[in-house]
Amino acid sequence: MKRWRIKANVTREELAAASNYSPDTIKSMEQGVRMPTPRVLDVADELCRAEGLLSAAKEYLQRERFPAGAVDFMEREKEAISLWWYEVTYIPGLLQTKRYATALIDSHVPLLDEETVQERIAARMERQAILTERRPPVALSFVLYEAALRSPQVDSEQLRHLLEVGRLNNVVIQVLPLERAIAPALMGPMVLLETRDHERFAFTEGSLSSSLSADPAVVSRASEMISMIRAQALSPDESARFIERMVDQR
Repeated sequence: MKRWRIKANVTREELAAASNYSPDTIKSMEQGVRMPTPRVLDVADELCRAEGLLSAAKEYLQRERFPAGAVDFMEREKEAISLWWYEVTYIPGLLQTKRYATALIDSHVPLLDEETVQERIAARMERQAILTERRPPVALSFVLYEAALRSPQVDSEQLRHLLEVGRLNNVVIQVLPLERAIAPALMGPMVLLETRDHERFAFTEGSLSSSLSADPAVVSRASEMISMIRAQALSPDESARFIERMVDQR
């Protein structure tokens, strides 16, 4: 984009004004720090007389629907027949309300432009089709650490949504109270995923990096850790009552 701009003798300020972004934002896109948006590519294509060559890059922006480190996991999720999910800090994406998802994505570091924010919110909501629209149904088991439920972003709507989803026949939601936390429960979130071909994967996600592994040793260790955590968690019925009490306290 920068090469075409310079060739056409278009300044960064001119491109910024035409596309309704700041010059610093355009600079970050040209440096590869931020993904260019479809609007910027279309405006740059016209200003720089690129004859469609810049606009043609828009198809590659679809990967921005998910953070780069999670793309492989999202692809496997589409093939899943079962998921065991343990979360320490956040409500899992498959259980989030749109309001809660928006609060998280809006606070992403570095900040995302509005188009990317809306793309990621839409993608997260679309993923939730796995809850009810797959045939045969996907077996879904979630364990949520109490701290995730007490986050400031979690409102009554989100808590009630957990109760609603937890009533589905293919979904189990358990709460791990603070006082029941064991060492593996404090080591971070993890997901066990099994595909239609009965391949098993372990996924871990952190603030700076993510990892998807099919290594049997890694999968076995993750399975053991999640099993230990599930054993300490409240039963599904006890968990529902726990969440109901939290709603009543709001």
